[in-house]
Amino acid sequence: MKRLFAVTAFAAVVIVGVSCGKDNGPVAGILNVQLTSPNSGADSAIVFTINSPAPLTSATAGAGLRLFAQPLTGNVTRFALTGRLTTATTILTIGVANVNAASQYVGTIQGVAQPNYVLRPLPGGYALTVIR
Repeated sequence: MKRLFAVTAFAAVVIVGVSCGKDNGPVAGILNVQLTSPNSGADSAIVFTINSPAPLTSATAGAGLRLFAQPLTGNVTRFALTGRLTTATTILTIGVANVNAASQYVGTIQGVAQPNYVLRPLPGGYALTVIR
């Protein structure tokens, strides 16, 4: 009888342990888009796209920036931001259906402008990073 109890208890612990490690599906939340720039603070506009596995649920400009965006309906969304662009700061926060898929969200820069509207040559050390 003790052996049966021990085996049953062991089986219950294994089942509970396995079920705790399961992925419970997508987790909606926010991802941050950060800019790497060799001209931190010397640029005033950027146009870029975010490629995503599912349509974005929201988009909000970083502090001091103004956002222009396409409707958030497809897997590729184009954005324009104006304002002083500094490196290593969040320039955009995006609402996503699954923050666990952060590596599947990719930003591509199409253009960066100086305050006098002159476009900078790309890539020129510019990059976007999407992080949790």
